[in-house]
Amino acid sequence: MAKVRYHFNTKSLRIEKVKVTFRQRMMQFLSVFATGLVFASVVLILAYNFMESPKERILRREIEQYKLQYAILNERLENVQAVVADLQDRDDNIYRVIFESDPIPSSVRKAGFGGTDRYSRLEGYRNSDLIINTTRKLDVLTSQLVVQSKSFDEVFTLAKRKEELVASMPAIQPVSNKDLRRIGSYFGYRTDPFYKVTKFHEGIDFTAPVGTDIYATGDGTVTSVEFSRSGYGNCIIINHGFGYQTVYAHLSKMNVKKGEKVKRGQVIGFVGNTGKSTSPHLHYEVRKSGRPVDPINYFFNDITPEEYAQMIELSQRPSQSLD
Repeated sequence: MAKVRYHFNTKSLRIEKVKVTFRQRMMQFLSVFATGLVFASVVLILAYNFMESPKERILRREIEQYKLQYAILNERLENVQAVVADLQDRDDNIYRVIFESDPIPSSVRKAGFGGTDRYSRLEGYRNSDLIINTTRKLDVLTSQLVVQSKSFDEVFTLAKRKEELVASMPAIQPVSNKDLRRIGSYFGYRTDPFYKVTKFHEGIDFTAPVGTDIYATGDGTVTSVEFSRSGYGNCIIINHGFGYQTVYAHLSKMNVKKGEKVKRGQVIGFVGNTGKSTSPHLHYEVRKSGRPVDPINYFFNDITPEEYAQMIELSQRPSQSLD
């Protein structure tokens, strides 16, 4: 029951009962309600920002534990990446070198990932940077492992064909003469005998009498037999597989046909003086993956270390080529 209130009327000098209207009662109620609402809001704000509930404390501890586990995971990923980098280095500089295979380009090993929004689904969180960084490392590592796995498959195939590789590599001199003075010109920049300008000489010139036997320096297939009065003159090209080709130029006579399979040491032609040549000699080239390389580095079966050193020293001297 509502409490009755009275007040003293100074005009009538009487004590009168206070009459409260509905509007006054409503205003009193709203005032009390608003005050309570403001107080409750202040309490909630303070509690939300400065006090933790038991559930929030549990979640905070879980988040801290997740951060720790992500840090440990990143460290382990870095260790695995170091191991993969070591495998890549061994693969390029040991395994693939042994089997005469070109190293895998860095652009292939470290290929990036397309798309700017690849990790957009991981953005918008407090720890997005940590999650995105870990995911990116895992993606890169996965890509590198795929490339390395394919490389090992290739190396394994090369290992099974090692015997064929050894037989196919151009490993002897094409002319049976170990007298180093009979090499007329070496690989590298030389003076052209016709134009008297410095040009790159892509092979070695072996001086020998017309008709001297010329030997295939490795097993392979004859891919070209050309007869010409200019340039390389009469010329034979042999494909040895594994990226190797050899060229025999200025021949007087051919002893093989195009498409014929030859063995190392087989006589394929004879020294001549055809084409752009100043004297009887054999111009001999070794090409690896289409690029000329120094044939001296492939005389494995013919010269001693001392003779090899002497040939290297002679090749450094300026001279004039024979073609």
